[in-house]
Amino acid sequence: MYSEISKQLIEFIDKSPTCFHAVKTMSDILKEEGFTELKENQKWHIEKGGKYFVTRNGSSLIAFTIPEQDMKGMRIMASHSDSPTFKIKENPEMESDGHYIKLNVERYGGMICAPWFDRPLSVAGRVIVRNSSEKSPSCPLRTVLVNVDRDLLMIPNLAIHMNREVNDGYKYNAQKDMLPLYGDAAAKDTFMKTIADAAGVESGDILGHDLFLYNRQSASIWGASGEFLSSGRLDDLQCAFSSLKGFLAGEKKEYMAVHCVLDNEEVGSGTKQGAASTFLYDTLTRAHESLGLTREDYLIHLADSFMVSADNAHAVHPNHTDKADPVNRPYLNGGIVIKFNANQKYCTDGVSAAMFRDICRQADVPSQTFVNRSDMAGGSTLGNISNTQVALNTVDIGLPQLAMHSPYETVGVRDTEYLVRAAEVLFC
Repeated sequence: MYSEISKQLIEFIDKSPTCFHAVKTMSDILKEEGFTELKENQKWHIEKGGKYFVTRNGSSLIAFTIPEQDMKGMRIMASHSDSPTFKIKENPEMESDGHYIKLNVERYGGMICAPWFDRPLSVAGRVIVRNSSEKSPSCPLRTVLVNVDRDLLMIPNLAIHMNREVNDGYKYNAQKDMLPLYGDAAAKDTFMKTIADAAGVESGDILGHDLFLYNRQSASIWGASGEFLSSGRLDDLQCAFSSLKGFLAGEKKEYMAVHCVLDNEEVGSGTKQGAASTFLYDTLTRAHESLGLTREDYLIHLADSFMVSADNAHAVHPNHTDKADPVNRPYLNGGIVIKFNANQKYCTDGVSAAMFRDICRQADVPSQTFVNRSDMAGGSTLGNISNTQVALNTVDIGLPQLAMHSPYETVGVRDTEYLVRAAEVLFC
């Protein structure tokens, strides 16, 4: 079972080089499962027993089901679609010394820079193109997903002979050190043509773009017994995949079940499609109103609801065991990690921790705990941010991983199934 789930996870990640592709991949799966796509700019017609999903910006998605009977409340699992990477700037081509063409990029999120060097990279994202007036006179623009599905770029390291101190520590400058090499002098003025060809459009019709670098290295299952899995974008596509699998498998009889994947967690969530936006609130309230329920009905349901904020967690590092808390020490393949922070960087409290531990008990899956060392600052995630819009009991959890925010991260092969099983119980 672990092997099959891992293969499915790898396939999901391979189809999802950017947040836009991740949402497209999930949308396709939901349509195959009989879900109806709703549009934010159209009226909604929601019925008991119905299955629906809605997207925003092409990079965030909320799928939900309505029980046949009167709902008791809502059960929500929220994750995020984005990962740290480099974004292609406007006017990206830069000529170097008359012999090279490199691309101008900027950092997106808090990535580890060093692993981006000397590995095959490519570009994916979306382009906004003009429609011909004959085809769609009322909609002059359309979005096209693009993936240049070949080894296209590389960020070459500077030889040690020219930087003898590199192994003593080096502060990378994103504007100087991290620019990918695209081609020789003959490649000048061809980058947007390469993008247009991959998208199947004319380069002159591209009016805007959101393009990102991604690691081309294939995912790998490895270790003495095949116990580890390494890939790009495991944070947080591993949780998004597990949430979707459990959501589809759950019975969803008593509660409004909600699979929620939001964008821009890696840069603070403060966008129209992030956890700080109204996307989740708008979706829940519109669904209630379409069912003929009142605002008070929504608030009553909210009080009886529970959300799992699922974003991967730090495992104890084998070479840096001192970086972990003395007693809260999660390990790969050790189970789902419940995350705590006294200053509410994570929103877990005694009540939500107990609720989630009971879910794990019912699913017969192990759980672990993560707390930062008291002398080290930690990160945060989308749970508390989303609670400013939709306030309910929420637990922050994740799957244990190594090398978080590297372009090639590592997890345990057993943990994905653990979260799928827990999500199936959540969506009862």
